[in-house]
Amino acid sequence: MSGHSKFANIKHKKEKNDAAKGKIFTIIGRELAVAVKEGGPDPNNNSRLRDVIAKAKANNMPNDTIDRGIKRAAGDANAVNYEHVTYEGYGPSGIAIIVEALTDNKNRTASNVRNAFTKGNGSLGTSGCVSYMFDQKGQIIIDREECDMDADDLMMMALDAGAEDFFEEEDSFEILTNPDDFSAVREALEKEGVPMAEAEITMIPQNYVSLSDENDIKYLNRTLDLLDEDDDVQAVYHNWDE
Repeated sequence: MSGHSKFANIKHKKEKNDAAKGKIFTIIGRELAVAVKEGGPDPNNNSRLRDVIAKAKANNMPNDTIDRGIKRAAGDANAVNYEHVTYEGYGPSGIAIIVEALTDNKNRTASNVRNAFTKGNGSLGTSGCVSYMFDQKGQIIIDREECDMDADDLMMMALDAGAEDFFEEEDSFEILTNPDDFSAVREALEKEGVPMAEAEITMIPQNYVSLSDENDIKYLNRTLDLLDEDDDVQAVYHNWDE
């Protein structure tokens, strides 16, 4: 079930309050810092940094904020070193959850993530326990209202650039790529002026699970809310059919 409520979730996220916007900017700021550290501050020579900048712009982060983040990461030898950590576990009724974090304190982050699972009546698992249920893909979401291009022309442009799949939804277009081809496809669309509501490497469930029990829904939302409030958490993927 491609494009599974993804565009609706994007719109909801962008319409949230200033605190939620601050969280998004915190996430992107850490990604900028890691990208600069790994590949340098020049986006022309750092495809990872180009991808993060595109994500920042899609989330309406001001250009001067992006520039400051890059300069700070490039110029501060004592800048915080963030580590990538991934957690996997189960929510109510076996809902599969993957949590990606960037942290300067793995003990703190592990404790917070475990607490979120526990309070949501779930459990943290071992590495690999649920990730096999997901496919890692580059995903680009385009708002139909913002895109003047004909759907067939857009599809051919994406496929010619190396995309794997193109899906037409009622209010959006979704383009999926192999992770290695993501940057090339995103840049080809950007070059043609195609507006992107979201463009990132993500984890897409192979199958979705419905919940009918109100308590299960309440507990799962509790876990997701606690993870969303944690500044260390960069992304949460799950196979709940919301």
